[in-house]
Amino acid sequence: MTTTHAHHHAPADLAAEEPQRLSVSQLLPDVYKAMVRLDIAARQGLDPVLVELVKIRASQLNQCAFCLDMHSKDALAAGESAERIVQLSAWRESRHFYTEKELAALALTEAVTVLTDGFVPDEVYAEAAGHFEETELAQLIAAITVINAWNRFGVTGRLAPGHYTPGDFKS
Repeated sequence: MTTTHAHHHAPADLAAEEPQRLSVSQLLPDVYKAMVRLDIAARQGLDPVLVELVKIRASQLNQCAFCLDMHSKDALAAGESAERIVQLSAWRESRHFYTEKELAALALTEAVTVLTDGFVPDEVYAEAAGHFEETELAQLIAAITVINAWNRFGVTGRLAPGHYTPGDFKS
């Protein structure tokens, strides 16, 4: 018995990329530069691979394809495995791929990103606080906040994924 894999494509009108709406970097260069500086300041002192995992997870939740593309490529360039990146969307079921500290960061990322209950649950915050010293925890919260802002620019502006190369992001 042979198995074939058929690839189904969306109709041409659905497969076409949505046109980019606007570019914050071009229209508001001072805001863009301030965001870049905020991004750099937020992640200081944090493990760069952990930051990329957090950025990928928040971008998955916010459905920001541009940021998913960028941060997946940056994570791979920083030495992260494709397997751990692929498993991020199901990290609760794939806990064995991540350290306890990373799991706490991912839970905090979800709580800060999806404020459906209007707050970050005490148990999620306490778990993260148990793995990060206070300044590092503040840095993590800042990094989560910044990627959520970038996601909102990306999704609202319809920034297209697939064109980013690690090192393109200019600070």
